[in-house]
Amino acid sequence: MTDALLPNGIKDSGGDNNYFRKGCNPFAQTGRSKLQNKRASVNQQIIKQMRMRAGAENLLKATSNNKVKEMVLLELSYVNSNLQLLMGQLEGLNSSVEVYQNTHETANIPLIALGLKETKEVDFSTPFKDIILEHYSEDGNNFEDEIADLMDLRQACRTPSRNEAGVELLAKYSSHLPLMESRFFSPTRQTGIFFTWYDSFTGVPVCQQNLSLEKASILFNMAALYSQIGTRSDRQTIVGLEEAISSFQKAAGILNHLKETFTHTPSYDMSPAMLSMLIRMMLAQAQECLFEKTALPGIRNQFFSLLKMAQEAAKVSEIYDQVHQSMIQTPIKDNVPLFWSTMSQVKTNHYCSMAHYFVASVLLDHQLGPSDDEDQQEKTLSQVYDRLPEGRSPLDILKKKDERERIGKAHIRRAIQGHEEALRIYSLCHHLNKLEVLQDILKASHERSLNKYTENESEEEFADYMEAPDIISKTEHKAEMEVPATTKGPLSVFSAKQRWTAPRTIRLHPEDRDLGFTLKGETPVQVVSLDPLCPAAADGLKEGDYIVAVGDTDCKWMGVSEVMRLLKDVNEEGIDIQVVSMMDSNPPMPTKSATFCGNLPKTYSMICLAYDDDDKNPKSRKVSKKSSFISWGLKNKLKSASTLSLPTADHSGTLPWNKPRPSFPSSSSYNNDSVLY
Repeated sequence: MTDALLPNGIKDSGGDNNYFRKGCNPFAQTGRSKLQNKRASVNQQIIKQMRMRAGAENLLKATSNNKVKEMVLLELSYVNSNLQLLMGQLEGLNSSVEVYQNTHETANIPLIALGLKETKEVDFSTPFKDIILEHYSEDGNNFEDEIADLMDLRQACRTPSRNEAGVELLAKYSSHLPLMESRFFSPTRQTGIFFTWYDSFTGVPVCQQNLSLEKASILFNMAALYSQIGTRSDRQTIVGLEEAISSFQKAAGILNHLKETFTHTPSYDMSPAMLSMLIRMMLAQAQECLFEKTALPGIRNQFFSLLKMAQEAAKVSEIYDQVHQSMIQTPIKDNVPLFWSTMSQVKTNHYCSMAHYFVASVLLDHQLGPSDDEDQQEKTLSQVYDRLPEGRSPLDILKKKDERERIGKAHIRRAIQGHEEALRIYSLCHHLNKLEVLQDILKASHERSLNKYTENESEEEFADYMEAPDIISKTEHKAEMEVPATTKGPLSVFSAKQRWTAPRTIRLHPEDRDLGFTLKGETPVQVVSLDPLCPAAADGLKEGDYIVAVGDTDCKWMGVSEVMRLLKDVNEEGIDIQVVSMMDSNPPMPTKSATFCGNLPKTYSMICLAYDDDDKNPKSRKVSKKSSFISWGLKNKLKSASTLSLPTADHSGTLPWNKPRPSFPSSSSYNNDSVLY
């Protein structure tokens, strides 16, 4: 196999000299891999129960026998009960965040990672060989290694490793998809290849024949893998926190790219509403890591430092509140695990309480001294509050000890209330109860606020029920979506979207070294300015033909200079060349393809695959230099000029097919995919 398996030091259990592809280890016995295997098993059970339910519903419609109807209704209730149990198991798997956390981490609140979407195996071998033979007039058996390499790459993408190598593996397959679509997926013909992916939240399978579902699902898994890398990072170090921040921002960027590019996905986990919620969640976790990065060196017990941290904590609380509000909206709340919405609610209260604790510490522990900058403190405090109780100003709070203590105690009471609410919400979710580290952090924060209140409590004081004002959220480092580097997909003349005649053999007899036509183009070489009286024209050569072979040499991907070298030594006996003509590529009326989501068929028009205006003129096409019709490589464009008779030599550089590419496909690869769903 050509580059089918790349060594990464992990031997196959079979004992042969086989190695897993870099970035993939299907036999890894980690908690994450075991969890993913359970997810795959539950998905299979869900589809089995859905088929049974569909059969029972069809029988119920078809029969008029009351006894049969009673039996079918009983079977339906049994199947529906099983589906509810399986959905509960899948929700439990989505709530198992502890397996994604850093194993050495004991002092950070757990983060949420997305699970990978599961898919079925796909066999490209027979359909691709048929297309190569019928469309490109070549023997498909000559490309068994390349097809097997592609199938191996897709299989490896089902079990990517949780590191950059795993992301690069998914990105490599993603960059192959536009090339596959160009060469093998035509809007006028069905390949018979079905891509099946399971919804990561409901387990419902979605099946399509076009590549749009495949592209979108791979992007979703790239984002999921980045979220898992982020949760695994060691957040007790600056380097680990920076890795987590970058990973969550990249996850958000990929999800946003997915939402903007594929606007009508049949899988609910990739619907615009769900993706918007996931983007918010990834950015909230990135903002949380930014807060931890600021606090990691230690928070100085100073006026300005404490107020800064209060606003930073308020920002984290605000973003998590937005996440929680999006999670409880219909229909998202019916599919998002209760654990996720509960966790976001706990963090909203926790970080809001921290913000009030920091402000309380400023007001209770720091008095305005002679050496303090009164104007600067007044300005900073005024920026913390949106409004103050009637009759009070920031300067009054700073100068008057009674007012300072009164508002400080109001903040500490609100901090205590928030911590108690976080603990109450925590106790309501049994999945959260498994996270002992979260409970320890919440209890420690609550106890710290209680101690602060006790230190400043006076028995002689009357009960004061003044409510602390809200704190304005503010951050110096806002989490932003980060999209990995993009790469352009190459154009190709030899595409499944084009229709070609069978190769024709033309005998060339040069007269005074004049062949009677001009060669033009990059790759492949095209015949232009044909003399209608020359022997080649009489033998059947046409204006606009593409030369695909000279003698026994395949020259589909050769430039003008290379074809010139093959033709310049033609003797009086002449030489045979093979040419093909491009036929009318305008498709007939748009066909339709059926998409199955669960057991409900959905039909989508294929009119969206109509060609661009630039694609209708074969003479203006610019293609990439290839070694064969289905070469997977990318090569630089060749620049060559039209010449009369025999062309002159030209020199151009090439790019090897296996040269490393940037890790993210550009939107140009998906320009026509956003409406495929």
